[in-house]
Amino acid sequence: MSLTGGIILFAVIWFMIFFMVLPVRLKTQGDVDEVVPGTPAGAPHEAHLGAKVKITTIVTIVLWAIIAAVLLSGIITLEDIDFFGQLRR
Repeated sequence: MSLTGGIILFAVIWFMIFFMVLPVRLKTQGDVDEVVPGTPAGAPHEAHLGAKVKITTIVTIVLWAIIAAVLLSGIITLEDIDFFGQLRR
C-alpha cells in the first residue's frame, strides 16, 4: 500500500464511520419543542460535532491500523479478491 493509498483508505473509513456516528443520540428541535423559525423540526437541537469527530477519529485509527496491517502483511492479496480474473496482469 502506498502513502496515497493509505491516506485514501483512512479518509474513506473516516467518512463511513462519521456518517454512522452522526445520528447517535441525536435530539431534534421537534423533540425538545424549540423549533427555530426558518428551520425544519427535524434539524438537530445540539449536534455535539466535536465529540462525534473525536470518536470517529479514534475508531478510524484502530480500524485503519488493522486493515493496513492485514494488507501489508500479505494475508489478503489482490489475487485473493480477484473472483473473475479481471485484475491479473
